[in-house]
Amino acid sequence: MGFSVGFLCSRSDRKQKEESRENKQQRSQNQESSPRHLRQGLIDGRSTSIPCAVQPVLYNLLEIHFHNYLIGFYIVLVKKTFLIRSRTAADTLMIAKANSPLQYPTQGVEVRPRKTIIIPGLALHDLSRDHYTINITATLGTLNVEAEVEEVEIKGDGGMHMSLSSSLLLNLNRQLQFVTYTNTKYHPNTADTVEFKTEGHQAAFTIKIRHGATPKLYDTGPKEEYNVSKIVTIVTKTFLRYEKLQNLIDSIRKYYPTVMIVIADDSDNPKTISGPYIEQYIMPFGKGWFAGRNLAISQATTKYVLWVDDDFLFTANTKLEKLVDVLERTTLDLVGGVVGGGTFRQTISIEPGEEDGDCLHIRRGFHHVIEEFPHCVVTDGVTNFFMAHTDKLRQVGFDPLLSRLAHIEFFIDGLGSLYVGSCDDVTINHQPKVHQPPAKQTYNENMYNKFRHPSTFSDSQNIKYGLMYFKNRLHCQTRN
Repeated sequence: MGFSVGFLCSRSDRKQKEESRENKQQRSQNQESSPRHLRQGLIDGRSTSIPCAVQPVLYNLLEIHFHNYLIGFYIVLVKKTFLIRSRTAADTLMIAKANSPLQYPTQGVEVRPRKTIIIPGLALHDLSRDHYTINITATLGTLNVEAEVEEVEIKGDGGMHMSLSSSLLLNLNRQLQFVTYTNTKYHPNTADTVEFKTEGHQAAFTIKIRHGATPKLYDTGPKEEYNVSKIVTIVTKTFLRYEKLQNLIDSIRKYYPTVMIVIADDSDNPKTISGPYIEQYIMPFGKGWFAGRNLAISQATTKYVLWVDDDFLFTANTKLEKLVDVLERTTLDLVGGVVGGGTFRQTISIEPGEEDGDCLHIRRGFHHVIEEFPHCVVTDGVTNFFMAHTDKLRQVGFDPLLSRLAHIEFFIDGLGSLYVGSCDDVTINHQPKVHQPPAKQTYNENMYNKFRHPSTFSDSQNIKYGLMYFKNRLHCQTRN
């Protein structure tokens, strides 16, 4: 974060070195600002002449103060953005008003494992009785009171079942405001169902038990504009196509000379790829497509990762800043672009089935346009050119059993947890493909085609579909 302050020396300071001591003292009395005048000028916004001797100290104080202010503001902004991305409407506290005489929270109550909270919103309404009794029962924690109210009898405090009774409804409701819940059975992410009842009426509500999600901070540089080199790592997987890989690198450097490029390489007799801001990681020969993705993404240290194939070419329309802007201003986890004119947008759904398994449905298309980004839509699957939150990609992961043929499988694995978008105003090109007959192919070309295009009944095809059906408990799938 940068900050600069500029001051103009007062006229008396500029003249001091040129005038006699007597004249200098005279002018100092007439022209230099007194501390009181200087302070008041800064407060009410008037233009104030500041002596040169004072300026270095004042400059340092203002710079330190403003720098700390910017850091604090940035952390608050990141926290707010993180909460928008990580929380849903189901996390908002809601109180069920007395449709029955019982009032209680319907959602939004949360406690850290092995910690204590006051249960909000408990009350009893609109009952005319000589005596009132409330029974509360938990299963994963204990109940107690933070304070005791006069003329309210408490039984079972400190246990899983607690009873409160009184002849005064006002006092009973006051006591309910101090009821606490303490989680005693540890689990990092679960919920307790609490029973809440009085004579003739019964209700239940849940208390979420989980650790709070903590945002990860990344050094993104000054916030005036997106610094792609600070927040994006370009990752790719290569196999025996070093000429195409070098073409890709050259095209990247034309537009983004300092962005980090991470290469996962499982070629036979790997060739060293050197250069500034390039990292190459060698894998066992033929280890595979998704294993390479996992390796490359594991080495990214930036907030975002951009995935590209090793035969792509950056152009003037490969504007990574646009993809960053979409991810920064929405809750999307991943956003794809256009490769050679195609977006490969697909919606994915799973229809529950019987004992034989479920049915997977994949359709071309999208769900809806994204507000504020008319060129972008929400979908479930995109092409091989996408930018994503690094942490989210690692959470979903790429199944290393899929070594030859795989793409949509990643989005199937992420269904329900990966929020995907696609924009048609950020494009990348494919390098031209030259189809040579086998007799004219080089060793690397022949080997690449053998691995990349296995026969229909090969082990790779059997693994691809067998794993998809088994892992996802599928009975059928449909596509268009």
